[in-house]
Amino acid sequence: MREQSKEEYAIVLDFLPHGYPFDTRPMHRKTPIAQAIGKDHFTLLELIPKKGTTLQPNEEVYIGEGKRDKIHHIAGRIHLNKLTETAKGELEFVIRNLVQAKEQKFVDFFNKAGPINARRHQLELLPGIGKKHMWQILEKREEKPFESFKDIKERVSLMPDPEKTVIRRILMEINDEDKYKIFTA
Repeated sequence: MREQSKEEYAIVLDFLPHGYPFDTRPMHRKTPIAQAIGKDHFTLLELIPKKGTTLQPNEEVYIGEGKRDKIHHIAGRIHLNKLTETAKGELEFVIRNLVQAKEQKFVDFFNKAGPINARRHQLELLPGIGKKHMWQILEKREEKPFESFKDIKERVSLMPDPEKTVIRRILMEINDEDKYKIFTA
């Protein structure tokens, strides 16, 4: 589908200054851990902050190549079920903010999405969008490309909220509920 892409920035979902509570190592051996989500590809990551650094939920941190001011290294990707309750609670809120901030990117998806194979279209991967909505979207975008989520909702009759639909799809992909990845890495 897409080449492996690295995240440049991440949003902190939770910060554990003393590491995981279930870590049985002695206190002096534990390292602080931040659970975060990548800004571009919604990758769930475990980050190790620099010594003496405190992070706040919803804080944006640089994790790209070169000098990082707050993050020592990326421990790796983590699965949704390894997130703390705090991180899970922040997840949808953070994704909503990221989708709103990059609305045009997602509107472009509605304007450019194509068939996956002879029987299935990328638009049908979005929750609540079946053949009927797909054909309506294709017809309306042919007349004039969509300009915003509001524009999609107004021009496609009985369309589920496009913003919520995109957020639900991203959460499905993070949870590995589908083999197709359209918004996540």
